[in-house]
Amino acid sequence: MSAVSDRLPVFPWDKLEPYKATAAAHPGGIVDLSVGTPVDPVPELIQKALVAAADSPGYPTVWGTPELRDALTGWVERRLGARDVTHRHVLPIVGSKELVAWLPTQLGLGPGDKVAYPRLAYPTYEVGARLARAEPVVYDDPTELDPTGLKLLWLNSPSNPTGKVLSAAELTRIVAWAREHGVLVFSDECYIELGWEADPVSVLHPDVCGGSYEGIVSVHSLSKRSNLAGYRAAFLAGDPAVLGELLAIRKHGGMMTSAPTQAAVVAALADDTHVREQRERYAARRTALRDALLGHGFRIEHSEASLYLWATRDESCWSTVAHLAELGILVAPGDFYGEAGEKFVRVALTASDERVAAAVERLR
Repeated sequence: MSAVSDRLPVFPWDKLEPYKATAAAHPGGIVDLSVGTPVDPVPELIQKALVAAADSPGYPTVWGTPELRDALTGWVERRLGARDVTHRHVLPIVGSKELVAWLPTQLGLGPGDKVAYPRLAYPTYEVGARLARAEPVVYDDPTELDPTGLKLLWLNSPSNPTGKVLSAAELTRIVAWAREHGVLVFSDECYIELGWEADPVSVLHPDVCGGSYEGIVSVHSLSKRSNLAGYRAAFLAGDPAVLGELLAIRKHGGMMTSAPTQAAVVAALADDTHVREQRERYAARRTALRDALLGHGFRIEHSEASLYLWATRDESCWSTVAHLAELGILVAPGDFYGEAGEKFVRVALTASDERVAAAVERLR
């Protein structure tokens, strides 16, 4: 039997374990800035909604409750500026990573098909292509790709890991090119609520898509904005023809969000206060870490949005990882996200105020 795992790259985080052990041995304890996992509490109103829906003995639906779909469509119009969004334009998913990993397979892609994603990117885009036996292709500018055989184009703005934001003009140009060549666009917008030096725009904004959702889908997550990584709460919005096909497939696969989670998402999307408060926490941590890194001799590129600082000392990323580990600080090496990141590290803002303060003191 040929193992499916043989198609996949080595799981990158396993390589970080020795450096994690070094950092953990620091007398003041480890400051883990490597994985972007939320550490702040789930807002109380969301917890209450989850608990109130705890008595849910029946199976949930893949498409979600009407209340959930109302919440999704309302948020997409209110927050992203999209127009005329109906229930057919939205689809709940079981966390965004599940969708990224299995989308090419669910779209029926395979040998001879190409899946494109940024040269510096979240590793799961490549994993998804390889699981489907499609060809992974990286780009700097997607409009310079050969569209022959290109079936799926991933955009990611704001970017993980770099924090780069694509302007409305850039998105408009890319969407027009993709439509001209019949290429399906999926835009990973999971960090859209976290713009610092730029105001991220969705591909669903009418200035970008011209008021039509044909051939475009955006991906959104509540993991970062609402601290719901443990809930596995995310959704798609866009082309109803694409979402309808995915809904049909996911019904067969039983890919359904739990009923309590659906109720929690309704509460989360109805409240902007907790999002603003969480943004303020991350903004303060970002300022502290950015100043400390610059003072320590780092250069920071992009990072105008998202939950990370893309930093370099113009040396091997693993040398930088080792240096910071000796200070008890763990960061992610840039080559996890592509060869172009070999001299960078990704520094996450997802640590408590106390741990961030400890990192700042050590960097001084």
